[in-house]
Amino acid sequence: MSNQLNLGFIGLGIMGAPMASHLVNAGHSVFINTRSKVPELLATSNAKQCSSPKEVAQNADIIFTMVPDTPDVQRVLFGENGVAAGLSKGKIVVDMSSISPIATKEFAKKINALGCDYLDAPVSGGEVGAKNATLSIMVGGEEGVFNKVKPVLDLMGKNINLVGGNGDGQTTKVANQIIVALNIEAVAEALLFASKAGADPAKVRQALMGGFAGSKILEVHGERMVKRTFDPGFRIELHQKDLNLALNSARSLGVSLPNTATAQELFNSCSAHGGKAWDHSAMVKALEMMANFEVGQKS
Repeated sequence: MSNQLNLGFIGLGIMGAPMASHLVNAGHSVFINTRSKVPELLATSNAKQCSSPKEVAQNADIIFTMVPDTPDVQRVLFGENGVAAGLSKGKIVVDMSSISPIATKEFAKKINALGCDYLDAPVSGGEVGAKNATLSIMVGGEEGVFNKVKPVLDLMGKNINLVGGNGDGQTTKVANQIIVALNIEAVAEALLFASKAGADPAKVRQALMGGFAGSKILEVHGERMVKRTFDPGFRIELHQKDLNLALNSARSLGVSLPNTATAQELFNSCSAHGGKAWDHSAMVKALEMMANFEVGQKS
């Protein structure tokens, strides 16, 4: 691969915008498209704005997509003026969204039929990871294609792994979201319990950080719970989408995920109380409503 590449990036939301900016800052020619207004971070950069995903694909050799859900990826790739309409043989499509593993396999087949390669490369690390280029990236696809794209992925993440074939990256992301949701629930229960018992939740959290209960969730989201800072981050509605993928896939596999279902119900409660755009650490609010007590409140 040459030093300067023609790259495309579609989807410039909370995470997509800083991810694309890392590619621009590395000196690559980056062609961008988004449904909403282009963020100032990129509008004032050397990124080249395109009128459609098709135009991005016509100009770029590697096209990255980072959009909310499975139907959004389908629209961007195969809708009117979509990526597929602008592809020519040898180009690579890398979907970094978190979507259905089953749909991903079908998308890959369609892109492959056009003489192009496809990687599913969902990420974990949230807005902080996107801004700091420390995302974990879980990749599904052919090893040769992965090796071509990895130098670009290195600009956006730190823990980058080829898991298996197309769809396996998305399966790994679903597993990630199960673990994250259940850890958020555990931290929320623990801090609510400690606070209601009369202990200072901030000091409890600090004491637990160095022990076996220590985790990234306790560090980052535990602090959000104590400080009541629930601006996303990662929105509850997006985690609901991911857990729906987990539960629907588990049903088709004949696997029971009882605690995943419980975490989803807590997210549903938050959403019903106007919280679908809260950070997912706000799951604690559902438990607080049941206890009629807030973390940090004087008992």
